[in-house]
Amino acid sequence: MDKDLKENILGAMENVIDPEIGIDIVNLGLVYDVDLNDEGICMVTMTLTSMGCPLGPVIVDQIRTVLSDIPEVKDVDVNVVWNPPWSKDMMSRYAKMALGIR
Repeated sequence: MDKDLKENILGAMENVIDPEIGIDIVNLGLVYDVDLNDEGICMVTMTLTSMGCPLGPVIVDQIRTVLSDIPEVKDVDVNVVWNPPWSKDMMSRYAKMALGIR
């Protein structure tokens, strides 16, 4: 997958807001990897802020919705992983500033 397409995919996922925190999943550091295979299946490896997050399915649905607008993406496979565990250190500078974390 070329760099521009990866940036498009990540840019689209910046429209997926974690409902509990109010910041997008990319800036929160929840998205660990994105890849697109030859069949146009976009594989998203991500985590959630907590294992018991009841909004996981909502976030996955939103990812599918925003990525369906990208012509190269034919289908989306979201793989939620717990390793490495998410921490506040994974957040972008923007997310930390928005939440008042140093």
